[in-house]
Amino acid sequence: MPKITVVEALLFGDNEAKAAATEAVIHFTNKQRHKLADNGAIPPLVSMLHNTRDFKALESALFALLSLAYGSERNKIRIAKSGAIPLLLNLIQSQIHPLIDHAIAAVLILSSCSSNKPLMAASGAIEILNQILLRNNTTQVKLDIIVTLHNLSPWIPTVLLSSTSISLIHLIHESEKSSKLVEKSICLLEHLSSSSEIALRAIALTEIGIRALVETVEEGSKQSKEYAVGILLMICESSRERYRGMILCEGAIPGLLQASLDGTRRGKGNAKSLLRLLRDCESGCGVERSKNVVLEEVMGEIYRGGTEVEMVEEMIARLST
Repeated sequence: MPKITVVEALLFGDNEAKAAATEAVIHFTNKQRHKLADNGAIPPLVSMLHNTRDFKALESALFALLSLAYGSERNKIRIAKSGAIPLLLNLIQSQIHPLIDHAIAAVLILSSCSSNKPLMAASGAIEILNQILLRNNTTQVKLDIIVTLHNLSPWIPTVLLSSTSISLIHLIHESEKSSKLVEKSICLLEHLSSSSEIALRAIALTEIGIRALVETVEEGSKQSKEYAVGILLMICESSRERYRGMILCEGAIPGLLQASLDGTRRGKGNAKSLLRLLRDCESGCGVERSKNVVLEEVMGEIYRGGTEVEMVEEMIARLST
């Protein structure tokens, strides 16, 4: 179908002609898509999102818009200015599967454009995405939501910082700690907690907050461990007397010692800083004196760098028992 015919079909065709036109867009080259957008294809595609009764037309329009938006900042801006964002958010709330997945993917792509971010935030995207984050969605949908929230994080209103942080903590707690999902979630969580005391306090005071972070230090990817250690350090620094006992009670020491040995450069430094805050604590949760002695020995060896890793790890194992 020639390019101008596609635009004419989108503007003036019946439902069947529009569906055929949107299918054609998906198979165009990048150069053809740019010319198609220049010829006015985006507004009629966006208008097709109003027709929630025609599943096929909606799906085709979504795919066509995704195709036009991919790799083109100009088209992302055009799509947003054509009124797509409220319509996409309505689709996300509609519970029409799998259109929700496609709509979230479209919101993610649009959110990567700086010019669109304030408009998306003002349209209620953050609230809606936060509400559906913990639903029984696929892993890819959850990843798309988290990346979108990261893109929009400077616009997260104060009233939502606590609920967003708690949602992320629950997602981390429920997920495989070595997964990409946890890595993306805890990256966003560290970003929020480093810029907001409200977010940091929400993490610390949520029943499973510190536990989920400690578990990530023990079982997460190297990058996830770095983020988790960073958050724990910020929590302890914010109120050492209040939180260090809670961190110790979750059994954080072995994981932190291991992170100080084999973590990322930043992770090692943060783990050592946190261990310094924790090691002289007389916890009320049953941390025995003998273990404190072992901890001092291990940390001394790590700082001196004169002991084989295997020997230090054997000492760490003594702390875990």
